[in-house]
Amino acid sequence: MRNANGSAWVYGVLACGIFSFSFSPILIRFAGGAAGGEAPGLAVAAWRTMMATVALAPVAWARARTEIKAIRPREWRLIVPAGLLLGLHFALWIESLYHTTVAAASVLVTTSPIFLAALGRFFLNERLSKPVYGAIALAVAGAAFIGGVDMFEAGAAGTLFGNGLALFASLVFSVYLLIGRVVRQKHSWLAYVFPLYAIAAFTLLGAALVLDTPLWGFDPLFFLLCAGLALGPQIMGHGAFNYAIRYAPATLIGLLGLVEPVGASLLAYAIFDEAPGPVAIAGMLVTLVAISFVVLYRRRGQAAVPDAD
Repeated sequence: MRNANGSAWVYGVLACGIFSFSFSPILIRFAGGAAGGEAPGLAVAAWRTMMATVALAPVAWARARTEIKAIRPREWRLIVPAGLLLGLHFALWIESLYHTTVAAASVLVTTSPIFLAALGRFFLNERLSKPVYGAIALAVAGAAFIGGVDMFEAGAAGTLFGNGLALFASLVFSVYLLIGRVVRQKHSWLAYVFPLYAIAAFTLLGAALVLDTPLWGFDPLFFLLCAGLALGPQIMGHGAFNYAIRYAPATLIGLLGLVEPVGASLLAYAIFDEAPGPVAIAGMLVTLVAISFVVLYRRRGQAAVPDAD
């Protein structure tokens, strides 16, 4: 992991981001409840991204406007699709939580290490050692056990549809993260993240208007929860990933994201009484052990191929 401030700092930033991610499905569930179950997922996604963009705007204007103005057209040709994909990711991920359980959605949306390992090697020539690839496979398998029962629960209305949305959200997230890996090599965090969030916000707002999705008339608590999603999972969570993507392969960052379903499942148990079974608990332990192995292995400098700059 290449970072002038030291890999420990990057891991710390990622830890904060992953911690905030764990609250994402919980806040989304509460947001739907605050609106009497009538707030569409697209409305939650639109308000989340708009609030995050507004929150970052003054900081971006003060500290990054010169750099943003200097972004070249060919770089905009990467940033704009990344923003569109991020907006699509939010829409798919949030809507999936209306049709399946927190555990199942959280697991499926974090299958990105599989997509990232293949796409990163093909497009960016990012190669990891065989032990790391093995640990990634083990971590993903462990994560599958966390929500595996929910994914195939017989008679669960809408579960298959919700799982499909979450899986597609994972693929979209993987492509968006790989684009960030390229753009972040040349631009600061704020100069990349603010345009990214703004494009995602306009994408979701436009989709909501075209589809006649209601955006107003909800309880004030709904908007407060959307603000929590904006400041926590989006600015802190996705912001952490977009910070670290400059210094680490996308596959590794996707792997660390597998901690999210562990935290989300534990929170869902505490708040919604969605109790994880013995198989799910075993999956959590396997996932955490595999991730710990990769972190320790890479920190000892034993990866076969150095990270790409």
